[in-house]
Amino acid sequence: MRDDVKQLLALQNTDQKIQALEAELVRIPQLQEAAKDRLANDTQALATAKSNFQANEIEIKNVELDVGTRKNTIDRLKNQQFETKKNDEYTKLGEEVVRYENEVDELETRELELMETADDLRSRITDAAQKLAMTQGLVDEEIAELQARLDDRKAGLTETNTTREDLVTQVDDEDLLDTYNRLYNKRESQAVVRVTSERSCTSCHVQVTPATYALAQSGAAIAYCDNCSAILFP
Repeated sequence: MRDDVKQLLALQNTDQKIQALEAELVRIPQLQEAAKDRLANDTQALATAKSNFQANEIEIKNVELDVGTRKNTIDRLKNQQFETKKNDEYTKLGEEVVRYENEVDELETRELELMETADDLRSRITDAAQKLAMTQGLVDEEIAELQARLDDRKAGLTETNTTREDLVTQVDDEDLLDTYNRLYNKRESQAVVRVTSERSCTSCHVQVTPATYALAQSGAAIAYCDNCSAILFP
C-alpha cells in the first residue's frame, strides 16, 4: 500500500473516531434528559395521588358540613313541632323532618364511601412515593454514569482532534488531502476503501475495471473507484 494512502487511511480512522465521539456528545445529554423525564413522570404521579387524596378529604369535610346543617335543621323542625298547636302544621313539619333524615342517611352513606376511597388513595400515595424513591436512586446513578461517560468522551475528542492535526501535517500533497476531505463528506465517511480480490469497491460495491484494480495493487499511483471515486487500496 502506498504511504500516502496509509496516511489517508489513518486519517480516515481518526475522523471516524471523531465522528463517533461527536455523536456520543449529542446522544448522552439526550439520555440524561430521558432519565430525568422518567423521574418527572413518577414525581407527577405522586403529586396526582396527593391531589386526589386532598380532593377526597375536602369532599368528606363538605359532606360532614352538610350532615351537620341538616341535623341542625331537624332539631329546629322538631322544636317547632312541639311549639305548634296546629295538626296540619305539625304533620307538615314531621314530613320535613323525615325528608331531612333521609338526606342525612344518604350523606352518611356517601361519607362512608369517601372514607373507603381515602384508604385506597392513601395507599396509592405510599406506592407512588416508594416508586419515586426507587426511580430517584436509579436515575441519579444513571445520570452520574452518563456524566462520567460524557466527560470521558469530551477528553477523548480533544485528544483525537490533536491526533488528527498531527496526521494532517504528515500528508504532503494538499490536493490529495482536499480530495480526501471532499470524498469523506460525500461518501459518508468512506473516502479510502478496500478493493476486493473480485475487484469490488467496498464503498459502492461496484466492480472496478481491471486497469483500476491493477493500479490499486501496484501502488504506482492513487487508484480511484470508477463508480464512486473513492480512493482504493488492495
